[in-house]
Amino acid sequence: MDLNPIWLTLRLAVITSLVLLAMGLPLAWFLSRGRSIFKILLEAIITMPLVLPPSVLGFYLLLAFSPQHGVGKWLQQVFNIQFVFSFQGLVLASVIYSMPFMIGPIKSGLQGLPVSLSQASYSIGKSKWQTFVHVLLPNIKPSLLTAIVLTFAHTLGEFGVVLMIGGNIPGVTRVASIAVYDSVEQMDYATANAYSLILFCITFILVVSVFVFNKYRLKSPLE
Repeated sequence: MDLNPIWLTLRLAVITSLVLLAMGLPLAWFLSRGRSIFKILLEAIITMPLVLPPSVLGFYLLLAFSPQHGVGKWLQQVFNIQFVFSFQGLVLASVIYSMPFMIGPIKSGLQGLPVSLSQASYSIGKSKWQTFVHVLLPNIKPSLLTAIVLTFAHTLGEFGVVLMIGGNIPGVTRVASIAVYDSVEQMDYATANAYSLILFCITFILVVSVFVFNKYRLKSPLE
């Protein structure tokens, strides 16, 4: 069995999780503070990958970033960057597709904090940024862990989106889910089972770790 798809999938999941964590923290904080038409529309756009068929999202990403059309043509001509059929394209697609899994839990965690927590921080001279980093984030550790694990696990199982924009290039865009599909098409069920079992075990361990951590937090006498 070729392990390259497994390593490529893990690499994709790690990079996607890190990028979304950096993007998701300020976005979730922004969305958690009050409501407006703009925020409702932004949240709707972020949530769309949850209900939109992956092939549809992948198709529009393929059109948008194709070297022959739109943004993709401009990026190719100006910066010589190509997202279609490349690992960069997989990262882009995964970031967009997994975004609600990162932002949703963090936003819910921030909204669950009492307003008095922020007000107390402001009253002793802390800025909004200092309050967010040193006061709010430490109080939503379970939500942060849930967001990171869900994003990582979701990226492990992506298929339609990454296939549409990345194709099936061995060592470049052939992730584990595509390797499973290829093995099944070739009626090589032993290899398909091996890939599937590895993904299942990784995902199961991640999900169990979240439940164990959250249960420990609830039982902690300091909480």
